[in-house]
Amino acid sequence: MLMLPFCRHKNTGNLCSRTPPMPKSLQILINPPSSAGNTKALAEMFHSNTNTVDSLLGSYAVYKINPSTTTNPQKSDKEAEADGKGIFFLENQLPVGRTLKVNEILKTMNKASFLPRQIAQSIPFSSRKFPEIFNYFSVEPNSNEADLIKQTIQNCEIPAMKGEQRYCATSLESLIDWTVSKLGKNIQVLSNYVEEETENRVFAIARVAKKVGETEMVCHKLKYAYAVFLCHSIEKTTAYTVPLVSADGSTKAKLLAICHEDTSAWSPDHLAFQILKVKPGTVPVCHFLTKETLVWVPK
Repeated sequence: MLMLPFCRHKNTGNLCSRTPPMPKSLQILINPPSSAGNTKALAEMFHSNTNTVDSLLGSYAVYKINPSTTTNPQKSDKEAEADGKGIFFLENQLPVGRTLKVNEILKTMNKASFLPRQIAQSIPFSSRKFPEIFNYFSVEPNSNEADLIKQTIQNCEIPAMKGEQRYCATSLESLIDWTVSKLGKNIQVLSNYVEEETENRVFAIARVAKKVGETEMVCHKLKYAYAVFLCHSIEKTTAYTVPLVSADGSTKAKLLAICHEDTSAWSPDHLAFQILKVKPGTVPVCHFLTKETLVWVPK
């Protein structure tokens, strides 16, 4: 068993006193002990989390290779492409001073928090157990919530493509265990950052993008009753931080971006190629990450 940098008391679910300061990006995902394991509270949280329509950035679908899942089915092709123009870019398209509209990128789409591992492991999470899961969350089999359960779990069960390592973490402990097993213990977690909430979502690139790693683990938050992250590492990718400043100079922000050097295995119909007007395997393709995405890199 790997030693975790964060631990909980067995009976209360509270963080242990020896637990070091937790990054803000993870603090907000800790489930209050009063609601952890409360089936009714989880069911209500699930329904509230599924009443909003996903944006293009709201799920792992942006990064999937299957062309039928690269866009939100509730959006038209033109709407999806318009959203995607703010996400995908080429490596040479990040000059200092470039203006970006980052409203969608910095928006919180899913407020579901982590459950303690012991509780998460007691809840079925498999396509073979859909009826049990529907019953657990009081979900009708033909409802939108049921479709979401299927989509999330099936995303987690997709085999890794060539050069990819992937894993779905259903608790903070399992997420850290798996990441440490791949990257070692001397790691740090990064996420998008905005200095303060603001309605001014027009930012300009303040400084040259900084390379933060060529060996990283990217964890995308999936939409579910509690926090579930699909973590994966793809060969020949580079992570960057992009410092921003608002148009009036009052607010600073930092975005995370990933550049994929090899896209030869991607579908020619992937939204990124439609937007960038390039073909698979010809040039590196980059994209910004959502506010809820975590990037783990060696220190």
